Amino acid sequence: MTITVVEEWSGSSSSKLSKTAVITADSSSSLSLQRCGSGFNEVRRRILNAFVPEGFPSSVTPDYVQFQVWDSLQGLSTYIRSMLSTQALLSAIGVGQKSATVISATFQWFLRDFTGMLGGILFTFYQGSNLDSSAKMWRLVADFMNDLGMLMDLVSPLFPSAFAFILCLGSLSRSFTGVASGATRAALTQHFSLENNAADISAKEGSQETVATMVGMMLGMVLTHVTMGNPLAIWFSFLSLTVFHMYANYKAVRCLSLTTLNNERSSILLQHFMETGQVLSPQQVSLMEHVLPVWTSLWRSKSAKLLHKHIHLGVRVSLLKHSEMMELLGATGSHYNKVNYILLERKGVVSIITHKQSTAADVLQSFIHALVVASLVDKTGSVHAESHLWMDKYYTVFITKLQSSGWKTERLLSPSIVWRAHWIHGPSDEKIN
Repeated sequence: MTITVVEEWSGSSSSKLSKTAVITADSSSSLSLQRCGSGFNEVRRRILNAFVPEGFPSSVTPDYVQFQVWDSLQGLSTYIRSMLSTQALLSAIGVGQKSATVISATFQWFLRDFTGMLGGILFTFYQGSNLDSSAKMWRLVADFMNDLGMLMDLVSPLFPSAFAFILCLGSLSRSFTGVASGATRAALTQHFSLENNAADISAKEGSQETVATMVGMMLGMVLTHVTMGNPLAIWFSFLSLTVFHMYANYKAVRCLSLTTLNNERSSILLQHFMETGQVLSPQQVSLMEHVLPVWTSLWRSKSAKLLHKHIHLGVRVSLLKHSEMMELLGATGSHYNKVNYILLERKGVVSIITHKQSTAADVLQSFIHALVVASLVDKTGSVHAESHLWMDKYYTVFITKLQSSGWKTERLLSPSIVWRAHWIHGPSDEKIN
């Protein structure tokens, strides 16, 4: 007698499969079905799939769970506080007061929205290209500006004569939050994605945020009811939740181990490589890099030389001084005749002039080269010659070790390079096209 056995397995990833049923058949047409596992486990799996990406946890980076936990907690505190600030804002507009008019409230709300839209456009114009290169810092800045906007809403009833001005300040602050938070979220989603599943990660993050919103709104309504008519309780609750909100945001960005190269991470990696010959892992660098704006931690700058702060990438040639222009013309035919960039060093500051045909790999190489020059300024008198020797000997080794340690070396995350140049060095009858 011949027996055929068919097993049914369920799971979104080959590494996370579970047996759900076994079908057995024999030559006498006898068929039996045996289900494996409990119905509770099946329901639990389906609910979990609504909030985590398919293939979890192998489809995302190891820092995904820790970041999402802290991110959900900070979102929860935001929605609780929004009930307090919205209540204060509606009170200031005149909701519930007989003297308030519909046209007045409509105009004030329109002015609030208009200011926010204008602020979002201006912020994108001035900082849009910088957001992905410093995703951690801008993530914190975005949430700080959101806290500031909520604070303005809560303060607005205290200053009736300046209500419109405070209302616009709050809206302006939140507009920065919308732009910066959206841009950095996109960068972080790409970081978490290990199986080209950025869309799935983004969708599941939306589900998590929806749950946090619903819970936050319910808790916020309870808190609003409890603190109604008690200004001291309102302010204590708001400030306590704000402190927790910033702490949760700090912990969230601190647990991120980004594998892309930006100015600061490149500086940290190169300095350590030049000292030890070894490359730090993304986890090690994440503990060393700044997540707050550099000016908030000047005490650290005294003990550690931040080489990337001495680098100017994409310098405009027409704004160079006469002496720098002569050095530039000499450099085109000497040290830099085989690369698509030129480095100029003045008083410890290294300027990078990129060729108009330079690629992403050329930009990364030029920045690493500039860091080498900056590190040699106080050690030798011929920084260009010494830096070229270092690049010829160690640059390829450095890039190879970065790749083997999990770093992405395809490009440098930096502000957009607007100004480029084109140069030739040869007989006088040659022309630049």
